[in-house]
Amino acid sequence: MRVTLFGASGLLGRELVRELSGNDRRGEDRSGEDRSGQQDLLIAPSSQDADLRDRARVRESIGGTKGDFHSDWVILAAAYTDVDGCESNRDLAFAVNCEGAVHVAEAVREFGSRLLFLSTDYVFDGSKRSPYQASDPRNPTSVYGESKARAEERLLEILPEVCIVRTSWLFGHGGKCFPATILKLAANRAELSVVNDQRGSPTFTRDLASALVQLCRASARGVVHVTNSGNCTWYEFAREIVLASGLPAKVKPVTTAEFPRPAQRPAYSVLSPDSLHAYNIGMPDWRDALRRYLADA
Repeated sequence: MRVTLFGASGLLGRELVRELSGNDRRGEDRSGEDRSGQQDLLIAPSSQDADLRDRARVRESIGGTKGDFHSDWVILAAAYTDVDGCESNRDLAFAVNCEGAVHVAEAVREFGSRLLFLSTDYVFDGSKRSPYQASDPRNPTSVYGESKARAEERLLEILPEVCIVRTSWLFGHGGKCFPATILKLAANRAELSVVNDQRGSPTFTRDLASALVQLCRASARGVVHVTNSGNCTWYEFAREIVLASGLPAKVKPVTTAEFPRPAQRPAYSVLSPDSLHAYNIGMPDWRDALRRYLADA
């Protein structure tokens, strides 16, 4: 399987590189082969080589200078993900997250590849109290969510066979994430205050990367929800992190109103796994994922 990956240096991108190169974090050689025994080929342009806002460079990254090469799949994991920053940088958010995604989709259509686009639980407003289905209507309440929701709509128009993967609450090695922040704070403070009225599903990038590659090999299309199983609040997540680490810090539950942020977060953004299970793919529980993350921290 030949894959072009945008966003290889990000939290998820690093795990996708490992997954597609055939080596996991423990250095076990998996030969870089797919299930048919064919060698995977990964092309991972840097953000400098392929600025999503530059249509020509995106096209070159996907099709080559002469259009004589194309990947089986293009995975678009690059995005402007600073949720609060998007509120004050709306134009940048849409230029990268929406128009940039359109540039990729147009090139994918031209060269006959398939596209897997990473999206977010923030396309929902959080008003439900049961897991969101892939078919539920979008109703974002933040600029970041708007930019990704509009991208989804545009991509489905350009590429009806696109695979849109929504995920949530990512954590992993090699960059900033919630567990890393909590561990750092818990090592220096006696008490941490964490919001207890936002509920979602923490998702380990290693597990997500594995599921994404499986979806590509299954020729998935449409909207698919991919998170670790189970759900919790940020407070419950933080409490589990501190407990598992053995640090003595106390975790105190607070409300979102006590910690106002520029961007509104969904109060409830648990994503139903039904669309993923349709491909016979399952995800481990988030607590199991957290234990594995901490074991390698």
